Amino acid sequence: TLMEQVDQKIVKAGDKDLDGQLDFEEFVHYLRDHEKKLRLVFKSLDKKNDGRIDKQEIMQSLRDLGVNISEQQAEKILKSMDKNGTMTIDWNEWRDYHLLHPANNIPEIILHWKHSTIFDVGESLMVPDEFTAEEKKTGMWWRHLVAGGAAGAVSRTCTAPLDRLKVLMQVHASRTNSMCIAGGFNHMIREGGMRSLWRGNGMNVIKIAPESAIKFMAYEQIKRLIGSNQETLGILERFVAGSLAGAIAQSSIYPMEVLKTRLALRKTGQFSGIADCAKHIFRKEGMTAFYKGYIPNLIGIIPYAGIDLAVYETLKNSWLQRYATDSADPGVFVLLACGTTSSTCGQLASYPLALVRTRMQAQATIEGGPQMTMSGLFKHIVKTEGAFGLYRGLAPNFMKVIPAVSISYVVYENLKMSLGVVSR
Repeated sequence: TLMEQVDQKIVKAGDKDLDGQLDFEEFVHYLRDHEKKLRLVFKSLDKKNDGRIDKQEIMQSLRDLGVNISEQQAEKILKSMDKNGTMTIDWNEWRDYHLLHPANNIPEIILHWKHSTIFDVGESLMVPDEFTAEEKKTGMWWRHLVAGGAAGAVSRTCTAPLDRLKVLMQVHASRTNSMCIAGGFNHMIREGGMRSLWRGNGMNVIKIAPESAIKFMAYEQIKRLIGSNQETLGILERFVAGSLAGAIAQSSIYPMEVLKTRLALRKTGQFSGIADCAKHIFRKEGMTAFYKGYIPNLIGIIPYAGIDLAVYETLKNSWLQRYATDSADPGVFVLLACGTTSSTCGQLASYPLALVRTRMQAQATIEGGPQMTMSGLFKHIVKTEGAFGLYRGLAPNFMKVIPAVSISYVVYENLKMSLGVVSR
């Protein structure tokens, strides 16, 4: 029942000696600690500093966190806590309502959303996560980044065979030679054995750390340049800041993207490792080879980030509009569904640009193949393969989304607890 779940949460939060029971001293400590947190949240909501929270302050606080709600919705939230019918909430009403409801207030739910739907599915175009001033001050932000990076490494490794198959289908499939999923796996195993299924994965994992760090730092600097006084940005500001941060990060690590594609396409014994591959490309094709496909990759950030954010914000607001009055936690299924849906829509919109990028990265590996520009490749693909040719490899790409998100979520949540980030 709901009360049993609340009891379990309180015991888990207050049980200092980990004996599975909550004695009187631990319970008193829990109440004091939880009351301090509630006081901080109450003060952050009380914009007028008059000791009361009204519906306008609730609406403003949620707007600062990127959520727009109606006056009627704000009134419903107020009524659920307002005992004396004044349509405002004083400290006593706030404390009494939330004291035995750990992590069930609306701002915490929204922050939970912010840190629980940024899943790594092997694509590098997503908008960076945001952290509050309190999280930065307490050092929680780096724990989230470390947990996210490790979760991304595990999920990418687990789904690497599907990722390599996608690259092969993007580069080698044509109207006359349509590589299917089963045929693609058979081809890889026959050519290089089971280990060949993970070609290119090493570089794919290595580039997570520098890309995440550069993107996060660039995102923080761009937010300051935008000049927003709010801790968190609105959807349009997030789109602009996220897209620019993504462009800066991609520009910095793009040679790694090219190496990942070349390593995924290599034949058995062609290169002895990452360094050998880089030397071979540099000697044979020059430095410019490391930026082949850079333009379509850069352009692809805009539809991916825009649609991903728009779909995510729409789903999040719809959920909160419907269930916020129940002070309910979104739950794993809702988080996974919304994160997966928004990411999938973003990938679908940017996929033709991603395919052209991969073809441009791989052009030199195809013997006798022409070296085309972005527009030339688009025309060539549509002319020789039809519009469907722009979506080669889409099936294995989407097949990896659900397992990648699921694995990423499980690893992320477990690592957060190990690193001392409280899992809500």
